[in-house]
Amino acid sequence: MSDILLQLEGVHTHIGAYHILHGADLIVPRGQLTMLLGRNGAGKTTTLRSIMGLWHANRGRIVFDGRDITALDTPDIAALGIAYVPETMGIFSDLTVKENMLLAARQARRVSQMDAGRLQWIFSLFPAVEKFWNHPAGKLSGGQKQMLAVARAIVEPRELLIVDEPSKGLAPAIINNMIDAFAQLKSSGSTILLVEQNISFAKRLGDSVAVMEHGRVVHAGTMQALAEDEALQHTLLGLAL
Repeated sequence: MSDILLQLEGVHTHIGAYHILHGADLIVPRGQLTMLLGRNGAGKTTTLRSIMGLWHANRGRIVFDGRDITALDTPDIAALGIAYVPETMGIFSDLTVKENMLLAARQARRVSQMDAGRLQWIFSLFPAVEKFWNHPAGKLSGGQKQMLAVARAIVEPRELLIVDEPSKGLAPAIINNMIDAFAQLKSSGSTILLVEQNISFAKRLGDSVAVMEHGRVVHAGTMQALAEDEALQHTLLGLAL
């Protein structure tokens, strides 16, 4: 296994009176795409939000690139080079696509100051971002908004990209485009952590996989090994890949 970029060690997270994560352990190898799978309510989104400091872990440690980030606030975590695309996408509907991208480019105050080469690379991944550059983001389709959300997260180089259910509610053709984009991101050396319910999506993209149940990681290994073990799929997920 390549060296570890992100590691959760015995993480417990409470949300109000609810105890959601019960000692979650997770390893995200550098340069790989790690899939985080599990049934609804298993704790996947809470894991992502705990990593980002949106909900602070009550016990355990979250270590990023050798640094304990458990108690850091979200802006400080993001400043270390972690980008997060929530399930809700977080698009600013009243702003144009261009303005959404510029907001995410922390090193630029004007479009002319954005990295032109990186923008062209993003346009090659997500042509809709370029096509609707001057359109209000709220007018985009669901798939186009998801493309914008991911494009915004990578407008500057990031050490880790975390994405929550990128294929949710998308048409099959858009899902295939999204898979192609993530495959190119992965080939560029990006480290990616994806929560996903679309098993075909997971099977085609994942290098490593962790499966959650009741707030714990109950299985970790290679995506290929899980994809080839139908009995294990049924045990962990109640379905076959």
